[in-house]
Amino acid sequence: MLNEPVRYSPAVEDVQPEEARTIEALCETFDTILERTAQDSGHAVRAVHAKAHGILEGTMAIAPGLPPELAQGLFATPGEHRVYMRLSTNAGDILPDAVSLPRGVAIKVLDAPGERLAGAEGTAQDFIMVNGPVFQAKTAEAFHSSLKLLAKTTDRAESLKVAASTVLRGVNKALQAVGIESTTVAALGGAPNVDPLGETYYSVTPFRYGDHIAKFSLAPVAASLTALTGREIDASGRPDAIRETVQAEMRDREAVWAFRVQLCRDLERQPVEDPTVAWNEDEAPFQTVATITVRPQDSWDADRVKAVDEGMRFGVWTGLAAHRPLGNINRARNAPYRHSAEFRQRFNGCPIHEPAGKR
Repeated sequence: MLNEPVRYSPAVEDVQPEEARTIEALCETFDTILERTAQDSGHAVRAVHAKAHGILEGTMAIAPGLPPELAQGLFATPGEHRVYMRLSTNAGDILPDAVSLPRGVAIKVLDAPGERLAGAEGTAQDFIMVNGPVFQAKTAEAFHSSLKLLAKTTDRAESLKVAASTVLRGVNKALQAVGIESTTVAALGGAPNVDPLGETYYSVTPFRYGDHIAKFSLAPVAASLTALTGREIDASGRPDAIRETVQAEMRDREAVWAFRVQLCRDLERQPVEDPTVAWNEDEAPFQTVATITVRPQDSWDADRVKAVDEGMRFGVWTGLAAHRPLGNINRARNAPYRHSAEFRQRFNGCPIHEPAGKR
């Protein structure tokens, strides 16, 4: 018997007095990454998830007849929304794909009606996810400590990173064989070099879900995608192997994902402030509230890449008040993500904008 979903209230968050100082330090570390990559390449990229492997355009269909606890916020009204999806890996510099890192997907759902979060431009709702259920650090301060170490290696010693990644992949597989998952080893280059189209993605951090609290997930459901789950890509001698693979696969297949919601049912067992804790799916199951369909297309179409990869930003604080980001890590993602977008806009001379609404 499942517990009833926990009701949202501002009291579920525990804001610490040092958070503002940590956020300022994160912006400074982002600057180190942003400035180094921009100076070396002559072009500014994102401070995290810099390299995109595919830009897709599709449709989100919100399911009709959802029960009241699921019919919340964006998902309260059945219907279709145009979406953009950006597939990426998590480094802040553009690395050859032989350096295997965790996968990410950023989703921008257009024409999301309702009250906006403070400072949220446009009318879209963004979701950002990675292919693992937990975050690597409990707090923004701990995340900043690891980011400072990574910043020192940004845009440096590329060949060493490739060699280290090969070793770390072996370490990770050995750990997995005895039932150990290491987010640290994966983040350093030991993640399996999997096809991003077959992966299941997780928001990792919690969000307000209207009257409730939830985490989000995107899971492949079309056979054309599940056939790719766990399939590793050989990137030897192919710096853009993932992009090339996704481009070849999306030319002739229809991709369908389930967009899922995991409602918090016990604040002790499904904490808001600790994203290193996976919410047990037996106690808090994922439930499908929408599907995303992407028809065959060129996933590296030059015009779409320019419009989305160069001209847009994705951030968890772009969206509805009904899906307010919750917890220490989410609170620390607001200013640095905007800071990164503003740097790109300034350095590249390319305005960052929210997409227009219905066409």
